[in-house]
Amino acid sequence: MFIHLYFVNQWQTWVIILAVVLLLFGATRLPALSKSLGQSIKVFRKEVKGDDADAAAKDDSGSEKSTTDSKSSAQD
Repeated sequence: MFIHLYFVNQWQTWVIILAVVLLLFGATRLPALSKSLGQSIKVFRKEVKGDDADAAAKDDSGSEKSTTDSKSSAQD
C-alpha cells in the first residue's frame, strides 16, 4: 500500500511512464492509438447502453413475446 501511494503522488513517475510509452510507440503512432482507443470506448458505451435498453424492453414485453412464439410454433 505504501509503494502504491509513493508512485501515484510523484509527478516524476508519470513523466517516466510517458517517456517509456513515447519510446515504445513513437510520436507518430500515439495520435492513431489514442484515436482508436477513443473509438473503442465510444462503441463500448453504445453497446452497454443498447444492452440496457434491450433488457428493459425484454422485461416489459417478455410475456407477450413468449405467447406469440408459442402460437407461431403451434401453427408450424
